[in-house]
Amino acid sequence: MTLVIAFIGKNGAVMAGDMREITFEGEKPDREKLEKELYNGAIVTDEELARKAEEAGVKITVTDCKNKVSERNGILVGEVSSVERGIVKKRRLYASAGSYAIAELRDSELTLTSQGKGSNFIAFGNEFTKQVANKCFKDNWTKKSKLQDAVKVLMLCMETAAKKTASVSKQFVIVQTSSNVDVLKLVEKDGGT
Repeated sequence: MTLVIAFIGKNGAVMAGDMREITFEGEKPDREKLEKELYNGAIVTDEELARKAEEAGVKITVTDCKNKVSERNGILVGEVSSVERGIVKKRRLYASAGSYAIAELRDSELTLTSQGKGSNFIAFGNEFTKQVANKCFKDNWTKKSKLQDAVKVLMLCMETAAKKTASVSKQFVIVQTSSNVDVLKLVEKDGGT
C-alpha cells in the first residue's frame, strides 16, 4: 500500500497518487518483518530497501509505473491495494466538487464504506505515509487557500512522502476536476450499493 491523497473543495477536487508497486517473495515472517519496517517509515531510500531485503532473504520487485488515480466522467478515482492472507483488498476513493465516497473492493465485490459532502482532505496509504501527508497538508493549508493552492500542497505532500519513505515513488500523477457530478452514481455503476 502506498499513497493516494485528495482535496475535495466546493469548487472542485484534486487527487494525487504515487506510482510505486512493491511485491515481496520469501518466508512469511521475513516478509512481514521487512514490510513492517518499510511501512512504519524505518526504510527511507530505495538502496536501503534493497539492502534490507537482501539481508532478510526476501526477494522484492519494485516498479514505478502503476497509475492509482484517474478521472472518469468528471469524477476523480483513486485506488490503493494491499494483500492480507492471500486476499487482495482494495480501497477506492471517488471525489468531485463538494462530495466524496469511499468503497472497499474484495473478491470483485464493491462495498460503500463512507461518503461525505463539503471540503475535506483524505489520505489513503499506510499509517506512516498518511501521517506525513496529513502533517504536510495541515502545515501548508490556510483558510484563505483556494483550489489551485490545493494542487501545490498535494504535490508538496507527495514529494515530502517520497523523501521520507521508500514505499512511495518520486513520480506521481495528479488529476483535478471542477465537476460536481454525483459520486454515488459511479460507485453504483462500479458495483457498490
